[in-house]
Amino acid sequence: MHTLLVTGPGGAGRTTVAAATAAAAARAGQRVLLLSGDPVPCGAPDPAGGPTPPGGPADPLTALAGEPAGEPVEVAPGLNAVPAGGILVARVDSGAEFRAELAALQERGSALLGMLGSRPLATEELTELPGAEQFALLRALRRAAAAPGTDLVVVDMPPLHQALTVLALPGQLRRYLARLLPAERQAARALRPVLAQLAGVPMPAQWLYEAAARWDEELAAVQRVVEADTTSLRLVAEPGPAADASLRTGLLGAALLNLPVGGIVANRTVPQGSPDPWLAGLSAEQEKYAAQWAADAGRPVVPLPHLGRAPRGPEDLAKLARTAGLVPDAPPARRDWVVEDRLAEDGVLVWAVPLPGAHKRDLDLVRRGDELLIAAGPYRRIVSLPSALRRCTVTGAALTDGALRIRFTPDPALWPHRP
Repeated sequence: MHTLLVTGPGGAGRTTVAAATAAAAARAGQRVLLLSGDPVPCGAPDPAGGPTPPGGPADPLTALAGEPAGEPVEVAPGLNAVPAGGILVARVDSGAEFRAELAALQERGSALLGMLGSRPLATEELTELPGAEQFALLRALRRAAAAPGTDLVVVDMPPLHQALTVLALPGQLRRYLARLLPAERQAARALRPVLAQLAGVPMPAQWLYEAAARWDEELAAVQRVVEADTTSLRLVAEPGPAADASLRTGLLGAALLNLPVGGIVANRTVPQGSPDPWLAGLSAEQEKYAAQWAADAGRPVVPLPHLGRAPRGPEDLAKLARTAGLVPDAPPARRDWVVEDRLAEDGVLVWAVPLPGAHKRDLDLVRRGDELLIAAGPYRRIVSLPSALRRCTVTGAALTDGALRIRFTPDPALWPHRP
């Protein structure tokens, strides 16, 4: 199964492209799950042009796809019902996710909370906190990727910068947990039940380590989906100067996180060869930027035509779905970070980090112990050094041919002696 994460600069029409991609794949006979983590804004008008229904604002994704919104993705039996050539639309309910998670956390820690004299919060009192939607989206992404009877999962992600930071969260949070609650300290876990009996109350440390282990397990499952060979990004942008800087920065962030870009959709393109000078100029500009993006990404750019107005429903979506190239191919291969052995020639090992489109001014590099912090524009990633490089010192770096090449010189005190 292929998981396609659709994102792009804000206002680029990523929801429309996600829906059109799902519709195109369904027309090709695939069973498609269309998942959106974007909340419906309060008071939003119906994109189909009709009045706002009494029960609340219209769902833009549902109005486009022409399907009733499905239940959240955790309802696995519902996902079995996706027929060949069909689409199931599902939306993440971050509020319900937050209330369920906090209620479960209170229940697991009830003994400790009782010892502290705390009063549990009732479910109806709970209002989701900022950031809850990101975690709800990640959980839904994990469940969607494991959904049976599905050929393609299309995820309508948040805007580009936010999407990349959300996808980096599982790895970052697992690192924080490992630093704050290192696994080796859990070796004394067998003593805690004895201490709890002596003290007469549950030991908070035991509860904390158990909670951390559950969090790490769930984060690891999400991280496996994000890093899977079957997961790729599809970037959406309206070709022109307004989106150019954002898209280039996003491509750099995706490369740093080693998220393969399966292609770019140039949305709202106008026809070529128009006799109207304004349309002809706009078309030429769009064509120029689309060609540049194809070269930067090393992937094809799919032009999606402008309908002359905002898409208003299933008929418009069907027109867009007939666009050639919308159905995604197999996910592109991830670029490995290769350690080049140049000991014989230059006395160094070189770690090549692919960062196409990067400029020297965008990059920063800091080593801390056995980890390396790499900054590329607004994005940062901390990676563990391969075992051979841990016995070396960083002696330089250069940006050549779209790759950051970091030179490591063996430390004589740590490197095996060679006769």
